[in-house]
Amino acid sequence: MAAKWIEALTGPLEQKKQYKQAKARLEALPESYRKAAEAFNRYFMYYGGVTDGDTIVRMFEDLADLWERAAVDGTPIGDIVGEDPVEFAETFAQAYGGKRWIDKERERLIQSVDEAKRGEFQ
Repeated sequence: MAAKWIEALTGPLEQKKQYKQAKARLEALPESYRKAAEAFNRYFMYYGGVTDGDTIVRMFEDLADLWERAAVDGTPIGDIVGEDPVEFAETFAQAYGGKRWIDKERERLIQSVDEAKRGEFQ
């Protein structure tokens, strides 16, 4: 019973477990790959803005897959991210559509302006 109450407030516990597992995979990478992967992980927490837990988990699992594969293959970090790590990160994150926090704010803005326009000439 308590688990359902907690999940109602914080989201599914299984998603949290999956995220922690993906994060642990990043922490287990060789140092240079770990540093790069953790930097992207942090950036995604700010930039991504995805509010759907399944999408977030999938994104971070894919991030772990990418860096693990690169470490195994010995792929240079620059070959993965190119010249612009921000462009790489934002392109990567955009592949994970999902609902974003800004979507709610965009809708709120549109509704507020529409209401203001309707009341403009009254």
